[in-house]
Amino acid sequence: MARTTASAPPRPFAPGDVVAAFSDALGEWTAAQITDIDVDKKTAGVLELDWSGPEPTSVADLGEPRPFRPTHHNWGGELSHCNHEWVLPRSYKVLGALPLMHSERSYSYSSGWNLGLQLALQRHWDSGSREPWSDPRELRRTGAELNRDFDEQADPRVDVRRLVVTGVKSLDCDRLVQHFPGLTQLSLWGDMGLLSAPASLNKLASLKRVSLNGLFGMGGADRLLPERVPSLEALDLYNIPAEYAKATRSTWRAEIPRGTYLVISGARSPEWIAENRDNPLRDWDGRDNISGAQYRKAIAHYKSARRAIRGALDGPSTEDMTTRLFQIGKEYGEAFNRLDAATPFIETVEREELFDALHLVVREVETARGTDLGWARTSLESGVESVREW
Repeated sequence: MARTTASAPPRPFAPGDVVAAFSDALGEWTAAQITDIDVDKKTAGVLELDWSGPEPTSVADLGEPRPFRPTHHNWGGELSHCNHEWVLPRSYKVLGALPLMHSERSYSYSSGWNLGLQLALQRHWDSGSREPWSDPRELRRTGAELNRDFDEQADPRVDVRRLVVTGVKSLDCDRLVQHFPGLTQLSLWGDMGLLSAPASLNKLASLKRVSLNGLFGMGGADRLLPERVPSLEALDLYNIPAEYAKATRSTWRAEIPRGTYLVISGARSPEWIAENRDNPLRDWDGRDNISGAQYRKAIAHYKSARRAIRGALDGPSTEDMTTRLFQIGKEYGEAFNRLDAATPFIETVEREELFDALHLVVREVETARGTDLGWARTSLESGVESVREW
């Protein structure tokens, strides 16, 4: 078999092709037409069709399909037309080709094809209901809430198909599998969180989409395996151990032409993990808008401010401590003014993270002393705001 090149989608399709997929939201099959392919961005324009029904075997089974124009909520009858990654999910199939129903490119982009959701929302709207629609098979929990669920709920939640967990500090994957054996989608988000028994996720044979972010404790042997999760269509890993990232990439690269979308970034070495466990700006490392040089200088500025704050707060209380903290905040603000001046990179998220980093230092001292240091946070913030240009 000829090797797929980067000039064409890994699973072959072309403009005009009609693809079909089963939609969980609709409970039946639906379809869309490929309008264009962007080789540079590796995306495909996908025009949803106003059709659903039993599994089709050819375009003739669709009758006379027309483009879908949603009118629910804030939609005003414009086409449901969006660019998606050009890896056609493995459960989707190409029915054949029809003349293009729309020739202009879309300016909208989305990750994950998820055909049928907009049509399901439209039918919910057309039924007269104005209540927000939510998938009854989806469950959202924080890591702490999920661990409480494990302790309080004995019976498995076989009704849950999609699980999203945020703020994971520690999580036993074996218990997760036991409580949610029918998962098709799993998203776990942590901040240097620790997974135990991560290989147990291979017991979730129905998985279609998996996202892991900011989690550690996994080695190469813990990777997901194609023979154990054969329906997997998307695997998104960010800020994870380098050994796990390497093994996953090696194992799943061959599955891309079969319909698995693979995104792996932010692979962290053991040295990085050790150095950054207490670094509140660690997520800046590798962020698209932040260069390596900017990241290194930012960490140096933060560490300098941290030492100064700890020195001021750990010393004996004096009347000029407020003034000293104001000056530390001012110097911190000026340092990042200079760093941001040449090539601006500090946007809303980064600005909040810079303030959060200062708050963390004060919070550590508060915890050690058992006293409230709100005045210290105020002094630092005032110093930053007196000079801040970002």
